[in-house]
Amino acid sequence: MLPHRFAPAPLSLSPAAYSNAALEKAGAKSAQGAALGDLPEWNLGDLYDAPEAPALKADLEKARQDAEAMHERYAGKLEELLDSGAGGEALAEAVRSFEALSDVLGRVASYASLLYAANTTDPRRQKFYGDIQETITAISSKLLFFPLELNRLDDAAIEAAFATPAFGHYRPWVEDLRKEKPYQLEDKLEQLFHEKAVTGRGAWDRLFNETMANLRFNVDGEELTLEPTLNLLLDPSEKRRKHAAKALAKVFKDNSRLFTLITNTLAKDKEISDRWRGFEDVADSRHLANRVERDVVDALVAAVRDAYPKLSHRYYAMKARWLGMDALKYWDRNAPLPDEPKQVIDWDEARDTVLTAYGDFSPRMSKIAERFFTDGWIDAPVREGKQQGAFSHPTVPSAHPYVLLNYQGKPRDVMTLAHELGHGVHQVLAGKQGALMAPTPLTLAETASVFGEMLTFRKLLDQAPSPRERKALLAAKVEDMLNTVVRQIAFYCFERQVHIERRDGELTSDRLGEIWMDVQRESLGPAIELKPEYETFWSYIPHFIHAPFYVYAYAFGDCLVNSLYAVYENADAGFAERYLEMLSAGGTKHHGELLKPFGLDASEPHFWSMGLKMIEGFIDELEEMDRAADTEA
Repeated sequence: MLPHRFAPAPLSLSPAAYSNAALEKAGAKSAQGAALGDLPEWNLGDLYDAPEAPALKADLEKARQDAEAMHERYAGKLEELLDSGAGGEALAEAVRSFEALSDVLGRVASYASLLYAANTTDPRRQKFYGDIQETITAISSKLLFFPLELNRLDDAAIEAAFATPAFGHYRPWVEDLRKEKPYQLEDKLEQLFHEKAVTGRGAWDRLFNETMANLRFNVDGEELTLEPTLNLLLDPSEKRRKHAAKALAKVFKDNSRLFTLITNTLAKDKEISDRWRGFEDVADSRHLANRVERDVVDALVAAVRDAYPKLSHRYYAMKARWLGMDALKYWDRNAPLPDEPKQVIDWDEARDTVLTAYGDFSPRMSKIAERFFTDGWIDAPVREGKQQGAFSHPTVPSAHPYVLLNYQGKPRDVMTLAHELGHGVHQVLAGKQGALMAPTPLTLAETASVFGEMLTFRKLLDQAPSPRERKALLAAKVEDMLNTVVRQIAFYCFERQVHIERRDGELTSDRLGEIWMDVQRESLGPAIELKPEYETFWSYIPHFIHAPFYVYAYAFGDCLVNSLYAVYENADAGFAERYLEMLSAGGTKHHGELLKPFGLDASEPHFWSMGLKMIEGFIDELEEMDRAADTEA
């Protein structure tokens, strides 16, 4: 639990040489050609100039000394402090010290994480990242006592201390912390879990990253890394898509023993932690971290699964007709439409599209997003060794977020940019809450990113020059929403089954494949033909490794945004201001409280079905366009 406060995790995977300035450029230019324009690379100098920078070493040494001093001053003394005449003020001072250390350690951890993400195959970066993890773990071990001891204080006494304004300021953080109290272990055990994480989950996580970065896929004689190979599944050529899919399947199969071992080990690691802490359900620890109730997530999952026939099954059957097939092969699922414009969107156009969409909604929102482009906060090119996917890393409130992309000029890449900038704007706005209260539960974090996507999509849709372009945009959006909602809930169901069965022993590669194929058949429907080799495709999904049960947050965010956008379309003036205020709250408010000004309640039985109707409406429009075209013909 505690280590995450000092090592902010990248948000969604959505994950050169050594110094930032001189060496980051070495070999960084991708072979993508001039068509994409000048793709930016981030400048990590706002954190530290280089791994060997004196400022970094000084921060670590000061953090070590301050952590020891805090331990000596407060360990075993918080109850006595609370009982003193200045209880509230004294506790506030202690929390401020803890917060300051959280910011410093988070800054160092963020720098190491981002430097490593930019090239996970560089041995020097690997060593630096590993060394920093160990150093921060050792320093933060001195601070473990503080939240544990704070949670043991009497409820009534804590409530009385909140009357002191200085301590009352931290009420949201303290109350959140106390939600973890039932799952808190004795101090020595917490320290053991904390320190062993480096050689446990952290080590297996790192092994996965470095293995994925080193994989090469032979497609028609060309050796490719993972990202470009996955991108070929969007290629207009059916032959090219098929060859890419076969290459992926072969390499995943060749490495299945390792990926099976990683999955089994991490699932067992989680089971041990959950059992010792007293979590009942395999996903309860994630629900707690997300500050969302199990029954709310269960309702979301049930609503999405009930909607499979009306959404994914129906759409993919329609797409098969468009492509002239009885059924889609699995490599055709994200294929472009036959008459889809073959466009390559350069970086400048992608930037202008997103910023304009943001600006039409809120000039303030666009102004914040613009800084990511002007101030070196984005790393966009595809490079060998670079972490796959995309994320926005919040770093710490005393700095600013950084966005990682693997930009290749596809329309989906523009949506990814809009998505990650939604995170980034959210993280900037929430930063005023400080290191302890800025972090936002994943469910609401994904709301901000998906809303940014929706703004950009609606802008493009309004500007569509013809029915052909409108159809292509609608189809692409439906596919993105299916990938965000249907696919992610299927992923969640896969994870649940894996973790449940792992409680009874290890799962073989074959069994993992069986579970994967079962959930894919249920979610995708009969219009997609799943070849046997597809059974290994679970192995590359990074969320299963980095953040178990993270995936439902995407569906939560998408469905919530659909409802939120409907409110926006019918809202009077002031919606944008209320929205930005919601983002500015960071982690200080529960999702129910944040959504109340918009008249939304995620606990209502029909809430999720309402959100899913927007996807259904887009599919309705596509069917109507088909009928109109048939009539004209």
